[in-house]
Amino acid sequence: MAATLRRCCGLLRPLVPLVAQGCARGAPGLAAQMSSKFSTLHLSRPLPKPTLSSSGWVSGVGQNHILPSDGIIQRITPLLPGLTHQPARSLTYVSLRKGKRKSVKAVVKRFLRLHCGLWLRRKAGYKKKLWKKKPARKRRLRQHVFCNRTQSKLLDKMTTSFWKRRNWYANDPYQKYHDRTNLKV
Repeated sequence: MAATLRRCCGLLRPLVPLVAQGCARGAPGLAAQMSSKFSTLHLSRPLPKPTLSSSGWVSGVGQNHILPSDGIIQRITPLLPGLTHQPARSLTYVSLRKGKRKSVKAVVKRFLRLHCGLWLRRKAGYKKKLWKKKPARKRRLRQHVFCNRTQSKLLDKMTTSFWKRRNWYANDPYQKYHDRTNLKV
């Protein structure tokens, strides 16, 4: 019980200066909301009154805390998951029409999967601001590179089995790369 309480206090400790700062800056809505969510939080000593310096920084909000005077929401969004947008890939696990998993179209357009499990991609920036790049750099950017193991696994998860099957093309320039020996992906 005591260990659990100690862990919870450790999680909530970063919020204490923010609540005090919200009260000092005249944001009663945020401070009231925060204090109602964490009403059982007890401080071992009272917080000093925050002061605004000429540079726009709030100091004196706790021991060794110096916080900027604006952007409270940006600082507490990682702490309150309801205020943030969750990162999402456009991967559909269950489609509405047939109930099947769908591939991410951006992966299919930008990458090529070899039969051995490796993925090929173009280098980043291969068609951006070519007027300011030297010929050697343009030549390097035109090359295709292999994705590493982590990227290959992620791309496999973002595509369906349709894109992992073997394809045979006439005059395929990647034919010699499809089958690799002694390679674990």
